[in-house]
Amino acid sequence: MTQNLENTLKVAHQAFEYFIHGMETGEWNLFLDMLTEDFTFWFPMGKFHGLNVGKERAQEFFQYVTQAFTPGLKLTSLDCVTSNETTVVFEFRDEGKLFGEPYKNRVAVSFDVREDKICGYREYFGSDGKSN
Repeated sequence: MTQNLENTLKVAHQAFEYFIHGMETGEWNLFLDMLTEDFTFWFPMGKFHGLNVGKERAQEFFQYVTQAFTPGLKLTSLDCVTSNETTVVFEFRDEGKLFGEPYKNRVAVSFDVREDKICGYREYFGSDGKSN
């Protein structure tokens, strides 16, 4: 394993831990602190659909996530981690309540790593259906 790949995996795994913490608690500061100033993210729907640029826009997005998923989302399984020298993709399942309604999902998030920061994020998902 090359040193670049090792660093990419280390940084991405730390960011993913902070990301899950944010999903579960609504506390995003640890994750936001890992983002570069020129951070970009892509989201597949809603008011954040498409490419978004900047740490401030990311903070708005994760505040929205917290509002939508109060009291938080719970990671139920980490299904796969795939990586290369600059990008790590985490495939997982989560569940909780979306605006008060039961929610289950299958998600893939991609973190682009530059040195010891996350410079890019992309999210892809498909519903597992509602919890009964």
